[in-house]
Amino acid sequence: MSKKKFTPSKYSKKALEGSVTWKSPSNIALVKYWGKKPVQLPANTSISFTLDTCATTTTLHYRYLEKRAKDFNFKVVFEGERKKSFEPKVKKFFDNIDGYFSFLKEYEFTIETSNSFPHSSGIASSASGMSALALCLMSMEEQLVKEKMESDYFMEKASFIARLGSGSACRSLKGPMMVWGQNEDINGSSNEYAIKHPHSIHEVFHNFQDTILLVDKGEKTVSSTVGHDLMHFHPFAKKRFKQAEKNISTLKGVLKKGDLKAFIRLVESEALTLHAMMMTSLPYFILMKPNTLEVINKIWEFRKKTKLHVCFTLDAGANVHVLYPENEKTEVLAFIKEELAQFCENQQYICDQVGKGATKL
Repeated sequence: MSKKKFTPSKYSKKALEGSVTWKSPSNIALVKYWGKKPVQLPANTSISFTLDTCATTTTLHYRYLEKRAKDFNFKVVFEGERKKSFEPKVKKFFDNIDGYFSFLKEYEFTIETSNSFPHSSGIASSASGMSALALCLMSMEEQLVKEKMESDYFMEKASFIARLGSGSACRSLKGPMMVWGQNEDINGSSNEYAIKHPHSIHEVFHNFQDTILLVDKGEKTVSSTVGHDLMHFHPFAKKRFKQAEKNISTLKGVLKKGDLKAFIRLVESEALTLHAMMMTSLPYFILMKPNTLEVINKIWEFRKKTKLHVCFTLDAGANVHVLYPENEKTEVLAFIKEELAQFCENQQYICDQVGKGATKL
């Protein structure tokens, strides 16, 4: 259905030369997706906070070619320098989306991109980077079609396209929360693109804080792509997928009520379950580091002592996302500075919060 919907008819206009710029944030999943079906479809539904400060800004420069090329003609410039190491991933992305943008081989592109966070910080930039590039391509397509493009269609296709570059990228377009994957309790949810969480969200979650502790800034020993693939033969995969769908349904009620205690239980359980799946796959692997565990234990001790609503989540790596409501910001930031920063590389951490999604610049 979506494939037909997002395959364009012939373009009626030409854009000879120009550029377009989008800024798109990263996101952090609360209910995790781990495991894929072809092509880039999630084995279970996920829900995420859209971030604000951690973002990628991408400018797509384009120039019309007199003769259609046999292959894609592009280069990637990252923070002012040509980055050939990024180009194979973009080439694969273009291969995946060629059927949805028939103009790709008719132009020469320069993809100029930069992150608001250090590239070596250990924060995955694929979500923000691929979503920003997908939005640039959508803005370009918007110039080539005869009819006015509806904003809902624009964002749906952008999410669909971003997914084909990086699964989590489809969740970065809007805020404060996005859902990716079909779940019977989430109206309008789809495996092929993410949607803004359509149900009531208590005001306490609208400005939730996320301080990202940079526990380990090195390259992951096992990539997320390899980790996803290991779920195909995982002995606990089916149970995990059912658990995730149940947690999505449970979280719907938690978000509506603003039940912070239930939120903490579910989010921390999801984070540990994600890493438990890594540790019980074959081959098994561990992405947490000793300092990851130190941080988790310190958070538990602090929460028990203060009764504050601070919790953690993890992505597929060693870094810790410390989540807490804005009205507890002063106390939690003091705790992070005094007790948790020592477990970060060079005592580095990034203060972020829930954001509203991507913006065209």
